[in-house]
Amino acid sequence: MRANTYIPRRLDDQWKIGFWDLDVAAPFLFSLFLGYMSGTKLSFALCVLAGLLASRWIARTKADKHPAFAMHWVYWHLPTNPLTTLRATPPSHLRRMVG
Repeated sequence: MRANTYIPRRLDDQWKIGFWDLDVAAPFLFSLFLGYMSGTKLSFALCVLAGLLASRWIARTKADKHPAFAMHWVYWHLPTNPLTTLRATPPSHLRRMVG
């Protein structure tokens, strides 16, 4: 039997919203929500502009770096909680590793 099987090439791609990665689109979507909840056109426009600038800044910071750069940055710079702790790695406040 000669079945035409599809072999996926990219299993570990980042989640996307349209053409943006999820970590780049999240600030824009959050500011879009805040602008909508504010109730005025001026504050909506300001929130959308701030979201675009924040997502653009994140995209430029993330360029030419590891695909999981944002997750690594969050792990090392934000305080730990049950959602951000990893079992296989030490806590982020332990900077010196022996071994």
